[in-house]
Amino acid sequence: MELSDLMVFRTVVEAGGVTRAACRLNRVQSNVTARIRKLEEDLGVELFSRQGRGVRLSAAGAQLLPYAERLLELAEDAREAVGGGSLAGALCLGSMESTAAARLPAPLAEFHRRYPQITLELAVDSTLPLIAKVLQGHLDAALVAGPVDDPRLECRAVYAEEMVVAAPAGASLEQIRGMTLLAFQNGCSYRRLLEEWVATLGVVPDRIVEMASNHAILGCVAAGMGIGLLPRSLIETSPGRFSISMLPLKGEVGQVQTQLIWRKTAPRARIEALLEVLISAEGATSQG
Repeated sequence: MELSDLMVFRTVVEAGGVTRAACRLNRVQSNVTARIRKLEEDLGVELFSRQGRGVRLSAAGAQLLPYAERLLELAEDAREAVGGGSLAGALCLGSMESTAAARLPAPLAEFHRRYPQITLELAVDSTLPLIAKVLQGHLDAALVAGPVDDPRLECRAVYAEEMVVAAPAGASLEQIRGMTLLAFQNGCSYRRLLEEWVATLGVVPDRIVEMASNHAILGCVAAGMGIGLLPRSLIETSPGRFSISMLPLKGEVGQVQTQLIWRKTAPRARIEALLEVLISAEGATSQG
C-alpha cells in the first residue's frame, strides 16, 4: 500500500468519480483506475461499487477513508518537518497578556502584510500554561517570561522588559508595605517575581487578589486597592498611567527577558518568519 495510491483513492472519493479525479490529478482515466485496482489488490477488498459509468464507496472503502486521510496528513507533517515547513497555513501563537497588549499589535500587523497566506491565531495565558501548551502541541510557539530551561524547546530572546511595581500615585516604598498584592493566578512568572520581591522587604502580604487581566490590575492600582508587578512598557501605554506610580526594582531582578519558544521538532519556516518580524520590529523601535 503506497501513499500515492491512497492519495488517488482520496481524490476519487472527493471528486465523486474516476473521470473528475483524473482531471484533478492531471492524469488519464486509465491510470487512476489502475491505481485504484492495485490498492484493492493490496488490501484484498473492493473499495468502490461500480454502477454503470460511476462508482460508489463500498463499506470497506468507507472504513479505509479516515485512515487514508490520517496517513496522508502525517506524511505532509513529516515533509514539512524535514523540509522546514511552508509559508502558508496556520500558526498558533501563545503570549502573555502584557506582551500581547504592549508589544504585538504593530509586528503582527506587519506579519499579516508580509505573509498573507499564513493564518495566525493568538492565545493569551500565563507563562507556565503557555509552556505546557507548546510542549503538548496545542501551540506552535509562545512568548513567555524567561529563562526557560527545557531540552525539548528552542528559545530565542525577543524583548528585554524592565519590571516595575505599579502602585497608587504618590505612594512610597514604605506606604506600599502592607498593601494587597494584585496578580494573576499561580503559574504567572510576574506573580512569582512580585512575591519574591515583597519577601525581600520582610513583608508577608495580608492577601493576594487574583485578577483576570492586566487592565484590571492597573485599574485597581489606580483606585488604591493594592500593588502589582508589570512591565514598564505596558504601564506607559495605559490610559490610566498618570494615576500610577512606577517603583523600579534594583539589580537584575528588575530585568526579565521575553522569549519565543517552540518545540525542536516543530516545522520551522512559519516560526522563523514570525521571529524575524518580531526582532526587526523591536530593533526599529529601539532605534526610534
